[in-house]
Amino acid sequence: MTVMFTITGCYRAVGQNSIGAPGADFFHKFVATTVYMKSFATSLLLLLTIAGYSQTTLNNYKYVIVPMQFPFSHEQNEYGLNTAAKQFLQQKGFIAYLENESMPLELAANKCIALKAEVTQKKNLFVTNLTLVLKNCQGDILFKGKEGKSREKDFGPAYQEALINAFSSLQEYPYHYDSTAVAPAGAPSGNVAVAPAAQGNVSANPASSAPTAAVVSDTPVEITGTLYAQAIPNGYQLIDLSPKKVLTLLKTSVPDYFIAGNGSANGIVFKKGSDWFFEYYKDNKLVSKKLDVKF
Repeated sequence: MTVMFTITGCYRAVGQNSIGAPGADFFHKFVATTVYMKSFATSLLLLLTIAGYSQTTLNNYKYVIVPMQFPFSHEQNEYGLNTAAKQFLQQKGFIAYLENESMPLELAANKCIALKAEVTQKKNLFVTNLTLVLKNCQGDILFKGKEGKSREKDFGPAYQEALINAFSSLQEYPYHYDSTAVAPAGAPSGNVAVAPAAQGNVSANPASSAPTAAVVSDTPVEITGTLYAQAIPNGYQLIDLSPKKVLTLLKTSVPDYFIAGNGSANGIVFKKGSDWFFEYYKDNKLVSKKLDVKF
């Protein structure tokens, strides 16, 4: 009883203010202040989490490093997949390097300012399935595309077609490098001027801060073989297995009817039955060319 009285007495003594306000009023204010501080801390933590997330988008990165060999491959750059992946990334606007190429100082000193491109395979007896994955240096996945599929029987064409289809979802991503949002920095690997070129089956480019340009210009090209459609904002671009852009297709109000051009010829591409045709005028004569297109 004495202990209980002492505690109660202390509580009342502390709770009363100079004008004799009851102790309960102090207790209520104390609880309200505690709840407010907890709410403030929770809100601050949420804002920091959102800020951290905003630093982990593709737009924070301008560099991408492509390995010389994907996990499912039997040798470096098998079927030209790795160099093709590099070119596709450059077409999107990234500055891409194969891992054995010379790199600029800032990238050679800190690989964490670059994304790493990975292509994974899901095994299937009758279909070749490849998926593009872009990760940061911590291993976090910032982009995972849709499965690119091919039913070609021969390994080379099957992997090439599947890779093209795997990159189609990246073409739809609204990437634009934001230099004001710095990518998360990791520990520098040292004062390296230029990363030395490693030995491999594909020779590295000479040391330079600029990557090899992708073959995407609208120069006159011969239209042969199977073409693969990659979505662009107003239509498609048709590329071959090089990969090289062969035709640009612009949508019209008519389904399966496109305005087409490639630098040397301008006309229309349309579907007739189950076949696609490219028609244009050359020397005042109508030329109609059948296309093998895969959308």
